[in-house]
Amino acid sequence: MSSLIQFVANYDDLSTDKGFQFKFHCDKCRNGYMSRFQPNAIGIAGSLLNAASSLFGGLGGVENAAYEIQRAVGGTSHDKALEAAVAEGKQQFKQCTRCGHWVCPDACWNHSAGLCEDCAPDEQEELRAQQAQATREQIRTQTRAQDYTKNLDFLNRDTLIQCPNCQTKLAPGQKFCPSCGTATAAQTQPRHCTSCGEALKPEQKFCPSCGTKAG
Repeated sequence: MSSLIQFVANYDDLSTDKGFQFKFHCDKCRNGYMSRFQPNAIGIAGSLLNAASSLFGGLGGVENAAYEIQRAVGGTSHDKALEAAVAEGKQQFKQCTRCGHWVCPDACWNHSAGLCEDCAPDEQEELRAQQAQATREQIRTQTRAQDYTKNLDFLNRDTLIQCPNCQTKLAPGQKFCPSCGTATAAQTQPRHCTSCGEALKPEQKFCPSCGTKAG
């Protein structure tokens, strides 16, 4: 019965027909450690030679070549290489007895607590992180509390002028509509009802208040 192999949750198998190599990752920050390259003497001398000769056999030969390469990389030699790499890689990481994760000692291990920083955060780091988060939240709250639009005219009365005849948008200062030639509101004298004094719009022919015909 094979024995349990620890420390293999996060790793990349970089093995090729030339040999075996593995890259192990910290469970927290993903920093990696590359194991030493282990040559695959059996694969190079045996299976790869068969793989190369099989390439001359057409499609079936290509499939056989792929099988020979896979056989050279896998098998007992690969298992032994992985066990050796695990033993080497474990020396570069620490296992948290609380959560079981393997983490790098430089960035993700709380040496004073003897646990990973997920289970036992560094007090000063946590304090600074919480202060920074609170600062961001307070800035957002204070920023939203300010009124940045009190001087804006949401009806665009000062910036949007329309032709009284065709409603073409006019730029400030234009005296006549570029579309129909009608004088702008700035050039048109205000009109009032001769009966009740109600202000009249240029297009109105009768007073909306008393019905008197506009002059």
